[in-house]
Amino acid sequence: MRAFLLLFLIFPVLELYVFFKVSTAIGFFPALLLIIAGSALGVLVVRVAGLATALRARESLQRGELPAEDMFQGLMLALGGGLLLLPGFISDVIGLICLLPFTRRLLGRKMRERAEAQAMRQRAFGDDPFMTRPGSPGGQPRQPNVIEGEYEHHDPREPRDPRNL
Repeated sequence: MRAFLLLFLIFPVLELYVFFKVSTAIGFFPALLLIIAGSALGVLVVRVAGLATALRARESLQRGELPAEDMFQGLMLALGGGLLLLPGFISDVIGLICLLPFTRRLLGRKMRERAEAQAMRQRAFGDDPFMTRPGSPGGQPRQPNVIEGEYEHHDPREPRDPRNL
């Protein structure tokens, strides 16, 4: 959590430093125009990617498939477009990296592998002790211990009606 806070505080300073370096190299107004062009590209990408992702997800749902891959691709496109919207060269470079198809596939594969490993860990530690009764034939599922009953709340400060005893 502290690393995120530190990054949140240092990132604007780094963006200003890079903007200063770029503006001294190519001039202030060309650097400012690059920032504005990056933001315009970000708006365009967010609009087009959002619509395209929604259409692909709807087509997947109509075919009866789970649109997880399409949703992840759309999320990466939206993240890239959002980073392009932020003023600064560092965020623009990271946003462009998120927009490249091979980096999206690479990140998608890594996230899928991580999710599968997490699911395997949960299955390995969650199923055996709690889902079957020890020593039961065929591993029958364990029934919960439930005791049915009724109760009635009596307030000791209220006088009792002798007819209800």
